[in-house]
Amino acid sequence: MTDALRVILEIGKKRRVVAGAMDWPGLERWGTSEDDAVEKLLSYVPRYADVAERAGKKSAFARARDVEVVERVPGSSSTDFWGIAHVPSQIEREVLSSTDLERRIVVLQACWAYFDDVAARITEDLLPGPRSAGRSHDQIVRHVYINEPEQFSRKVEVRTPFAEVMTRDGLAAHRQAYLDAIRAYNTQGKAARTWPIQFLIRRTAHHVMDHAWEMEDRDPSPLG
Repeated sequence: MTDALRVILEIGKKRRVVAGAMDWPGLERWGTSEDDAVEKLLSYVPRYADVAERAGKKSAFARARDVEVVERVPGSSSTDFWGIAHVPSQIEREVLSSTDLERRIVVLQACWAYFDDVAARITEDLLPGPRSAGRSHDQIVRHVYINEPEQFSRKVEVRTPFAEVMTRDGLAAHRQAYLDAIRAYNTQGKAARTWPIQFLIRRTAHHVMDHAWEMEDRDPSPLG
């Protein structure tokens, strides 16, 4: 962990570049060039500060302002289509120390808490917008909660029934089981199928934060 804002760039074959902050899961944006992607990522730094504070890492995040591109990854057609990282970097293939893993887990938990709070705070019909194919508030929340066992946690063999994650206690139990599985896989040096554990955490956090920010951007309340 350094004071630099270490960034991984995934470069699509045609039109999109994804910039992800490797030490700060969930802080990830895409642009039409390397510079544009980094600029977009930096524009979300003030919004991500709440996550860092929830994780008890406000000071460390405040120091991480100088961008250091640590790896450029050739992307895929999915990188271009979705504007989401799809190809793990070489750095992310390294097995994390227990300290580094727990740090990332704490940040992921802060992302979950941020999303839950946004979902509870914004309850009105969202303004129209191109993101999420115009899903409603309830549809976004359902998508985020169900998508986790459907796409992410199953990679570490946590297959929570969809109905369970839609309840408060079931969601809490799912998240605990997911984190326990992540710890076990990392301890054994196992990948989550084709994804390294670092990349799994990164993708999970990004999905949560992307939709939290979407709800904020489409919030009809003038105080949103």
